[in-house]
Amino acid sequence: MSKRTASIKRKTKETNIELSLNIDGNGICEIQTGMPFFEHMLEQICKHGQIDLKIQAKGDLEVDAHHTVEDIGICFGQAFNKAIGKKEGINRYGH
Repeated sequence: MSKRTASIKRKTKETNIELSLNIDGNGICEIQTGMPFFEHMLEQICKHGQIDLKIQAKGDLEVDAHHTVEDIGICFGQAFNKAIGKKEGINRYGH
């Protein structure tokens, strides 16, 4: 099986995000968002999903956290979609 990895960069007026993902990882994460609870939640996805995730995010936290959270979500979704490729070997939970 090919390596299922992806990297995404997103820069807007409010945020600057670099995210890399390995969905066949070991649960290793390096996350810096400036939001400790959000980082904790992302770490749980890594640990329990056995994915490797690296995020460097800078956002306008002095205004509000929602731009940063939203843009990280966009990057995570794009990276996951890119890494999963043709979706070969993936079955529904019930299978």
